[in-house]
Amino acid sequence: MTSYTRREFGGLVLSGLAAAPLLGHAAAQKAASSRIAGVRIGSQSYSFRDRGLDEAIAGMASIGISYCELWSGHGERGVVTVPAGGNRREATRAWRTSPAAIEHFKTVRGKFDAAGITVTSYDLPFGNDFTDEEIASVFAMGQALGVNVITSSAQVSVAARVQPFAAKAGMKVGFHNHSNIRPDEFATPADWATAMAGRPNMAMTLDIGHFTAANFDALAFLDEHHDHIVSMHIKDRKRDQGATLPFGEGDAKVAEVLTRLRDRKWDIPAHIEFEYKGDTVIEMTRLVAYCRKVLEQ
Repeated sequence: MTSYTRREFGGLVLSGLAAAPLLGHAAAQKAASSRIAGVRIGSQSYSFRDRGLDEAIAGMASIGISYCELWSGHGERGVVTVPAGGNRREATRAWRTSPAAIEHFKTVRGKFDAAGITVTSYDLPFGNDFTDEEIASVFAMGQALGVNVITSSAQVSVAARVQPFAAKAGMKVGFHNHSNIRPDEFATPADWATAMAGRPNMAMTLDIGHFTAANFDALAFLDEHHDHIVSMHIKDRKRDQGATLPFGEGDAKVAEVLTRLRDRKWDIPAHIEFEYKGDTVIEMTRLVAYCRKVLEQ
């Protein structure tokens, strides 16, 4: 997922919905367990960005995905009302810090529960423009979802402000990396080291595709830092800022990463993130099947 998409989802123009079962059907036929050989294979809900929350949940259930990292684009879509002449950013902040937000996320959690899908983490981008109240509200929303991990595409400098709120909530923040190496952005091992220094609640969400595209070795990094990785995004990309591709066609060592989780019994949720072109349900079905084949060998 690009940092633009994560931060500006409120302004996205979405494409037409791909075919998916209705939520009622998903609830009636709950997702089969996608813990495969001990590895929690899930979906970043951003993979289903072409549809709303109910349809995304139904799509996951139809494939047999039982774990999900919830993208804030799904978590907040359609609930923020911007008054005429108003500012969306201010309206979003006001909604996040209102009691309505907590009730909304309790309802969202109920929808996942009904479909047999466990929400493992909530993905929302902290920004330097967040007020203290807004930072606190993110952890309250996560608690309403029943998660203890917030994934965030954020500036490295925001970690110092976020740490005390995460500690108070008893939660971890997994900062998500991208492939473009820029000042104050998460891309390199050094960026995580800076954010985590002396801050025990700050952690890593490792996107192995982006890490590979930035010419780092995701498998070696996993071996060295698995104790600090609270979530993973599983995608395949070519090195040198290359394209995102189906599993096994890029350089990201997807199979090796998955089998390492299995063999070392590192219980880190592995969330598939589908970003190349294709029908969402068809491609996600193929990606889950790839994981199953690799892990059951």
